[in-house]
Amino acid sequence: MVLAQYLKVIKLNVLLSCALLLTVQVTAAEHIAPPSYASIENNDIQHLLPNDEIKPILAGDTEFLTLYSEYMSADFRGTVLLIPDWQSSATNNAGMSFLRKELNNLGYTTYAMTVPDINWQASEEIATAATNENTATESTSAENILAQSSDNANTANQSTDNESAAVESATIEDTGVNKSAEPHHVNAIEKVSDAVLDNYKVNLIARYEALYNTVMAEPNNIVVIAQGISAGVLLEHYAQFPDSRLNAFISLSSYLPNSKRNQDLSQTSSLIAPPLLDIYYANDNNEILMNLKNRQRWVNRNAKFDYRQRQLFGLRNQPDQHARLSKEIDGFLRRLF
Repeated sequence: MVLAQYLKVIKLNVLLSCALLLTVQVTAAEHIAPPSYASIENNDIQHLLPNDEIKPILAGDTEFLTLYSEYMSADFRGTVLLIPDWQSSATNNAGMSFLRKELNNLGYTTYAMTVPDINWQASEEIATAATNENTATESTSAENILAQSSDNANTANQSTDNESAAVESATIEDTGVNKSAEPHHVNAIEKVSDAVLDNYKVNLIARYEALYNTVMAEPNNIVVIAQGISAGVLLEHYAQFPDSRLNAFISLSSYLPNSKRNQDLSQTSSLIAPPLLDIYYANDNNEILMNLKNRQRWVNRNAKFDYRQRQLFGLRNQPDQHARLSKEIDGFLRRLF
C-alpha cells in the first residue's frame, strides 16, 4: 500500500515536470562569434613577451602591435621591418622569430608587425553593396523608365519582325548546328577572389605605412622582409608607388593565391624600385616554383640588375635553413650598403 502511494507521487511529479517543460518556449541559443585570429595573437603576445618589446601603433582607427628589438652590435646598420604571411604570427618558426633576434647581432633594429585578419566575406559584401546601389538607382530612375516605355513599344514591333526573319533564315540551314556553341576557353575558379585579396592588401598597406612613417622619423637604412602572400601584395604596392624610400626588399616565398595575379607578379617583381632578393624553398608550392623562370625572364627584359634569386633546401623551420637564410640576407645587404 505504501509502495503504491509512493509510485503515485512519483508519477504525478513526472507529469507536472513534463507539463512545465511543454509550456516553456524553446529558443535557440544565441550565436557567439569566435574570437578573431588577430585578437588571439595579440593576447598571446601581451601575455608571453616582455612589455618593453611590444610597441602598439595606430593605423587610422585600428591599433596593431609590433615587436621591437634593438641592434646589438658595435655598428648600427639600419632598421628591418618584418612582415609575416597572412594568418601567420610575427613570431612564427618559419624564419620570422629567428630573424627578429639574429638581425640584431648583425647591426639591425627590427620591427616585427602583426598582420590583419582575412575578410572571407569581402566578395559578398561588395555584391550586397552593389545590389543596394542598383536598387537605389532603379528607384530614382523610375520616371525615366516610364517616359521611355512608349519608345520601347515602338521598337518592340521592329524587333518582332527581326526575330521572325531570323527564324526563317535558321530553317533554311540544312545542318542546324549552332555555331556559337563551339568549344571555348573557360577560366578556372580562383582559390581566392580579387575582393578578398584587395581587402587584405588595403588593411596590410595601412599598417605598413603607419610603421614605415614611424621608422622614417630617424634617418637610416630601411629594409623590408616579407613572407608569402604579404610579400606578394607588397610587390604590387611598390610597383604602383615606386617613390617610397626603401633600401632593399627581401621576399620569402612570395606569391598570390590567384592565378591571374600570381602570373602578373612575375612582371611586377621586375618593376619595383628597391633592390630585390627573391628567396624560395625547394619544397614550396607549385604556384611559386612554376613562376620562377618567368621572373628571371622579366628581370632580363626590364634590366633590373639589382635582382637576386636564391633557393633554400629543407624545411622552413629547420635551424640549418635559418642560419643560411640569415647569411643570404646579410650577404645581399652588405653588397648594397
